[in-house]
Amino acid sequence: MDSKLKIAEFTESDRDSLRKLFLKVRQSTFVWKDQSTFDLLDFDAQTRDEYIVTAFYEEKIVGFISIWLPDNFVHHLFIDDEFQKLGIGKALLKTAIDKTGFPIKLKCLEKNTKAIAFYKKTGFAEKGVGGIGDGSFISFELNQEIQ
Repeated sequence: MDSKLKIAEFTESDRDSLRKLFLKVRQSTFVWKDQSTFDLLDFDAQTRDEYIVTAFYEEKIVGFISIWLPDNFVHHLFIDDEFQKLGIGKALLKTAIDKTGFPIKLKCLEKNTKAIAFYKKTGFAEKGVGGIGDGSFISFELNQEIQ
């Protein structure tokens, strides 16, 4: 792991930065959605009662993963666009697996092609599809160490 990268369990002092990151990445990724519906406080609502791990790069918050532990379900994996392709997503997933074990599951919107490519490259297997229209998603599952 890059010596500039630090992965740590969420603390309340991370919340404001994670709210901003969540909003920023949603706006740059989900361009087909109505941006006016996105809000800073969405982070709080969408991660309530989830296990959250924060990624720091040179002490700056650059990503996070949130997991619904009862189902080993990755609800969110967000990396600041400027810090993608540095191994941060994989490091967050490895930390999640250390906490949950296998299998680990997630859903990814079909229009989020960059994320789909990342999950496939990392070793996730497609398990099915669901939703309709802009809400169409692929279900993924990982049963092995990350590639």
